[in-house]
Amino acid sequence: MSGIPTIDLAPWRAGDPAERARIAATVDEALQTAGFLLVTGHGVDPSLRTEIRDAAREFFRLPPAVKEPYAVKVGGRGWLGPGAEANGYAEGTETPPDLKESWSLAAEEPTGDAAVDAEWFLPNVWPAEAPRLRELVETYLAQMRALSDELLELLAVALGAEPDFFTRHTSHPTWGFNVNWYPGTEVVGAPAPGQFRIGPHTDFGTVTVLDRQQGKGGLQVHTDAGGWEDAPYDADAFTINIGDLMARWTGDRWRSGRHRVLPPPADTPAEELMSLVYFYECDPATRVESVPAPTGRVAYEPVDSHAYLRDKLNAIAVG
Repeated sequence: MSGIPTIDLAPWRAGDPAERARIAATVDEALQTAGFLLVTGHGVDPSLRTEIRDAAREFFRLPPAVKEPYAVKVGGRGWLGPGAEANGYAEGTETPPDLKESWSLAAEEPTGDAAVDAEWFLPNVWPAEAPRLRELVETYLAQMRALSDELLELLAVALGAEPDFFTRHTSHPTWGFNVNWYPGTEVVGAPAPGQFRIGPHTDFGTVTVLDRQQGKGGLQVHTDAGGWEDAPYDADAFTINIGDLMARWTGDRWRSGRHRVLPPPADTPAEELMSLVYFYECDPATRVESVPAPTGRVAYEPVDSHAYLRDKLNAIAVG
C-alpha cells in the first residue's frame, strides 16, 4: 500500500533537525490516509520475538481443559479462548466471534488509588505450563513502553506541537498486550460467512505496536481510496497504527486505522500465525480534547480517556 511508508527511527534518533522535520512530515501525511506506518531502526531484537512465540505456542497447543482455568473475559488477565471476542462489534459490524485465542496482559503497577487500581492495574497472570513466557514478555514490554513514548514524541512533532504534548499524559499509563494465536481450520473449524481471525475494527487507544507474521490469512487495512488491501510486510519492522483516542485528540486530522485479519485461507487451511500486539493508552482520567483548527478538522466533545476505553472493551466482549 503506497500510503503506508516505512520510517527508519535511526535518523530520528540522530537528532538532525532537517531529517527530523522530513520524518515528521512523512508521518503526518501517512496518518491522514491509512493511519498506519511501518517502523524500522527500533532496536528490538528479533530473536526475542521468536522466543516469545515459541514459549506462547507451548501454552496455546495444550488441550482446552488445561487452558480453561486461565479463561477470562475481554479486559482481563489470562486466556481469551475461542469465541470470547468479536472486534467488529466495536464499530457496529455484526460478525461471528473472532477465530483466535489470546494470552492477554495489561498494566499492573499500582497507582495508590484503590478504585483506579481495582479497574486498571490488577496483577497479571502467567501460565505455569509455559514457564519461559514471563521473563521474555516482561523484557519485551519494557521495550514496548519506551518505544511507544518515543513514537508519541514523534507524533507530537508531526502534529506541530511540543514533543511532550502526548507524553505528559503517560507518567503512569495503562496499556494492553495480547499474544494472538491464529491457528488453522483443524483447530478453529471452517470459517462461517463473514467470520475473520479478527473482525473489522479500529483500535481504541493512542498507538498500537504490532509484531506480526506474513501469511495469506493476515492483516488488511482499509482506506477510502483503495478499500481493503493487504498491509505491507517487512520482517524487520513493527506495524504501527493509531487508535480512536489519538484520532479524537487530533480532531480527525489523523485516521484511526481500520483493519481486520483474514480467516485461514481456503488453499492453505492449516496456516498458523501469531501476533504480538501492544496497545498503548495514557494515564487514567486523561481529558482527551481535540486540537483546534486548522490542525484539527473535527471538534469532538472532550472525553475521559478511560471511560471511553471501558465502553469499547465492553463492546467487543461476546456473551
